[in-house]
Amino acid sequence: MSKVTSKLQVTIPKALAERYGIRPGDEIEWQPAGAFIRIIPPGSRRQRLTPQERLRLFDQATARQRARERALPRPRAAAPADRGWTREELYTRESAD
Repeated sequence: MSKVTSKLQVTIPKALAERYGIRPGDEIEWQPAGAFIRIIPPGSRRQRLTPQERLRLFDQATARQRARERALPRPRAAAPADRGWTREELYTRESAD
């Protein structure tokens, strides 16, 4: 874990710097991402995607999510509690009065 200095500087852990090829003097990009901050290493900046490319990536992500959901066990529905009456009886009770 890194600490922020009084000058608002952050040290990147050596293992991460080596993994992503970050060297002294490189410029990295900081992007807000909701409640998080995304750090973009040098050379990883993407060009603007066309709407077709964005849609293709969205479809791929949707397919991955559906596959993950299929792999999860489905919770079994609990047996309905015995209430002492049925839905059908509600209709017949009203007409019997």
